[in-house]
Amino acid sequence: MHNAQQCVTEAPQLDTVLACQPVFNRNQEVAAFDLKLRHNRAGAPVTLENIQAAMPMIVESYTRIFQHGQLMSMPSFLKIPQQMLLDSRLPELPRKHLILELVPNAALTPELTHNLDALAGDGHRLALHGYSPSRRDLDSLLGKVHIARLQLGSLPSQQLGPTVDILRAHGVDILVDGVDSQQQFRRCLELGATYFQGTFLSEASPVAGKRIGGNKLLLLELLSKLQDPDATAASLEALAIRDANLTYRILRIVNSAGQGAHREVDTLSQAITLLGTDEIRRWVNLFLVEAEPGKPEELTRNMLIRARMCEILAELDSQPFPVNHFIVGLLSQLDALMDIGMDELVQQLPLRVEAKAALLRREGIHGEILSEVELYERGQFDRLSGRLSLSYYEVAYRHACAWARQAQFDLCA
Repeated sequence: MHNAQQCVTEAPQLDTVLACQPVFNRNQEVAAFDLKLRHNRAGAPVTLENIQAAMPMIVESYTRIFQHGQLMSMPSFLKIPQQMLLDSRLPELPRKHLILELVPNAALTPELTHNLDALAGDGHRLALHGYSPSRRDLDSLLGKVHIARLQLGSLPSQQLGPTVDILRAHGVDILVDGVDSQQQFRRCLELGATYFQGTFLSEASPVAGKRIGGNKLLLLELLSKLQDPDATAASLEALAIRDANLTYRILRIVNSAGQGAHREVDTLSQAITLLGTDEIRRWVNLFLVEAEPGKPEELTRNMLIRARMCEILAELDSQPFPVNHFIVGLLSQLDALMDIGMDELVQQLPLRVEAKAALLRREGIHGEILSEVELYERGQFDRLSGRLSLSYYEVAYRHACAWARQAQFDLCA
């Protein structure tokens, strides 16, 4: 695995920082991404030229995901202010990879309507941001756009159903934003919404008294043993061999990675010695957070991205033991994956005091870096602490997306 400094020095630099928030379909699968962008220079606007320059990187590194056992490229919603669509210098943008989302911040003009007709006629998919029945002038666009975005927080609850009915009558697909609970998701699903965006996948639905079960108990035992400074390869092997599948997977990892070995490694103690305890701990944690039955793949993907980004930022910040930041990031959504409250989870997990404080209260340096990553994921770039250059966050996030894609492939292999 590349170290953090390599990630920064080898990565192409962009004029923008960006995060990609998933947009889900009715099956809670990723159907698209919503691009959150900001210029590297504070106060400088993002131009379509900036976006055009970043598109190859967006397509290659950000919006390619591992889903349903294969690599897939997802389209992205790109919000375009009204004045940009009136610019005669509008550059060529890829139809396949972008959904152009009009942000109507002023009264509509005939010129704007003409430009939208031209874009639709040219094969572009169009979306309307923040549709509200109170903006009657927007009704004239419903025959031109393919998707309308409704914002739960700005639309009165009693208006949601009638608004959905209006849009569906015009043949427009509905994207509901701000869906932050499974209850909200189910209600919007029943009303007929097509797409959903929000934090509802990351919200835990704790089942009282539920405990980590199955082979994950063995993984917890192994993690506990890995915390012991006196643990040996032989003592770790004695635990791991109780699960034949775990033994096979560790051997496959070390043999596929090569690790400089001149012959195939066929015992766990050899594998543990070659990988080292930090790398073994990393993989055991990855096995721990593999998708549970009924849980979307995107939840695991986000856990992986968060883990790797925490680790890279910790290394760039010269923090000792970056792997501990990886583990904190990885476990920060385990409550949602397992439907066990975080308070109960940390009692079951063999973690250091500082890791528990980070997971429960975002305290200490582990909690601070985790909070930074959470802000970046949400596109809240202006709230970052500034402890690192903004471009470092972007490179760390870009690398973490690519790493998560490969890790999901490896876990499924």
